[in-house]
Amino acid sequence: MEENYHKAYKEVIEILKYVPQESMNKIPKTMLETFEKKMDKDYVFNVDINKSFEEQNLLEETKDIFAVIFRDYWATPYQRERIKAKEKYDRQKIEEEKANKYNPDDIFNKKIKEQNKENTKQQNEEQTVNNLPVEYKEKFYEKIINFFKKLFHI
Repeated sequence: MEENYHKAYKEVIEILKYVPQESMNKIPKTMLETFEKKMDKDYVFNVDINKSFEEQNLLEETKDIFAVIFRDYWATPYQRERIKAKEKYDRQKIEEEKANKYNPDDIFNKKIKEQNKENTKQQNEEQTVNNLPVEYKEKFYEKIINFFKKLFHI
């Protein structure tokens, strides 16, 4: 993953060559120097000027870096606030999902529910076994009594 960032820095530097100087001046020199210093110099990346930014074959890390550059240096105050609000909303959603997934109260409740399901399953199996037809054998003296009852229609 660290290797991808070095490649992403190279992609950022190559793309920034096509950005107007006015926009380049908004990016701190220290950031640009860091990109230059940490980029993978052996990685070959060419910008296709006939394609838009979205159509370029970029690494996800490159897109993330440009998102930060846009938010912090190129966006208008209104855009910046909207972006920060969206990021805050996304973080809250992720935290809510984590809280629901890893809630300690729910973990114990889930375990109890699973145990209850197992107990219910075992009880159902026992009832099924108990509900099987039982072969009833008539005793010898009962056969004689029943024979006479049939004979006399009682």
